[in-house]
Amino acid sequence: MKEIVYKHWTSLLGVLFVMTAFITLFKYSVEQGWITEAMKIGFGLLGGAGISVIGLKLASRVPRNPIGEIMIGMGACILYATFAFAGIYYRLWDPMTILLGMSAVTIGISLYALKYQARLLMIMAMLGGLLSPLLMRPETDQVFALFLYMLVLNVAFFFLSITRGWHELRIISFIGSWLMYIVYFIHYDPSTEGLWSMPIRYALAAFLFYTIGLMISSWRNKLIFEGTDLYLNGVNGILFGFWALLILQGEVPYGYILIFIGIVYMLVSFVIYQAIAKITPSAAGFFLGGLLLLLVSLSSIGGGYDSKPLVTVLLWGIIAVFAAAIGHAKSWQLLSLGSLVTWFVVGCYWYVVTWDTPRGEWFGMYIPFLNWGAFAWILLAALGFYFSRKLIIPQLTDQANLILARVYALLAHLIVGGLLTRQIENIFTEYMPDSSTVYLALALSVSWGCYSLLLILWGAFYRELLFKWFGSAVLLIVAIKAIFMDLSGQEALYKVGVLLTLGAISFFVTWINGKWRMRDGEAVSLSDDAAHES
Repeated sequence: MKEIVYKHWTSLLGVLFVMTAFITLFKYSVEQGWITEAMKIGFGLLGGAGISVIGLKLASRVPRNPIGEIMIGMGACILYATFAFAGIYYRLWDPMTILLGMSAVTIGISLYALKYQARLLMIMAMLGGLLSPLLMRPETDQVFALFLYMLVLNVAFFFLSITRGWHELRIISFIGSWLMYIVYFIHYDPSTEGLWSMPIRYALAAFLFYTIGLMISSWRNKLIFEGTDLYLNGVNGILFGFWALLILQGEVPYGYILIFIGIVYMLVSFVIYQAIAKITPSAAGFFLGGLLLLLVSLSSIGGGYDSKPLVTVLLWGIIAVFAAAIGHAKSWQLLSLGSLVTWFVVGCYWYVVTWDTPRGEWFGMYIPFLNWGAFAWILLAALGFYFSRKLIIPQLTDQANLILARVYALLAHLIVGGLLTRQIENIFTEYMPDSSTVYLALALSVSWGCYSLLLILWGAFYRELLFKWFGSAVLLIVAIKAIFMDLSGQEALYKVGVLLTLGAISFFVTWINGKWRMRDGEAVSLSDDAAHES
């Protein structure tokens, strides 16, 4: 391809100059009224066909003459310009006539290019076909004819691009088509009222066409779902999302648009995964991108209600649970990873919004740890502990999986800490609204101290130093809080009780650590004795 461009870039430039001059002459002759429209169309058809015939004669010589291929391309460009003039600039031909004429020319040059490897011809025809309607920009709205015109061009050039591996054809087609859409939207200024207006239909058609076309291209390219096709597919979604949000603003909440794009990309990732039978960067990229769009889209669900964040977390928490269960049962690694990412994102989101979110009461009655807010915490914590015990990524080493399991468990413990904190705050808000904030601070200190004890017990039982350190760090933080913050003010008796409780917890932790050290020492001693006897 580089060699073709290097040798014939001036020829391509010359064809563009001739095309521009031809189209300018067409438009100028219309303004001056020199000849009738029928005569212009006749001259265009005769000129395009005549130049193409001369090009065929020159190209048939042995050795093949590249000038012949260039003339065939120039003739095709003139014919495309004629069709654009007759059907788009002026409604002299009905859409069916344009479709038949465009199809005849496109099929003819496509078969020739397929047989004789005429790559330069197709590049010239593509550029000329896209340039014609861009330069003409009619005063009347012939959008359906323009849509048919672009459909024929894209189908033919995508077919050749995939069949022959001429990737520049689909790149030019992609760029030219979306550029055409921009010109159409700005120049025609079409009505965007209603859910199913013409602009959204054309944008949707372009999005789905290129999504499917680029997937087929990757499929035919030895199942390599990466490189140019992957990047174009990403840009395709961004462009459609931009136009859909612009067009449907006020008609449809933006979340539904993002949901649609996210579902399409997750389906693409599923197709890639099924085709290759393993997780690839492209499959993971589409899946995570689609998942991110779905998560972002949830911000529009439940709009106008204070409980929207709670509904969002419960909904996606349940989805993550089902995804984890199905992924584990079917050994679908991609689905398991998607569940993990969903859990992490939703957990971070819940930690941010939970403090201003309604508690989720039952029939107007608040029950500690038995309310929808608590269920959201419990659901996320349970899922985190499940990942720490069951999720194994085959592509990673055992050591890496062990480290990740510890990370999942630590995050799950943080969620449990959030559950305790939030529920205790709600208890004071609901049942002791007039109590001093000192009581709440003391209650939190006691609960966190108890929780640090549970963390240390967890680490000691599973022989995990990381959790013992984490629990010790929590206990140290509680001590700092109790001594330097909770002692201010009055209510000395309550503070004494809290400090004695924290002291008892600390002594109990010391006793537990001693017990487990003795157990570990006895286990080591027994193993040494057995080794000595053997």
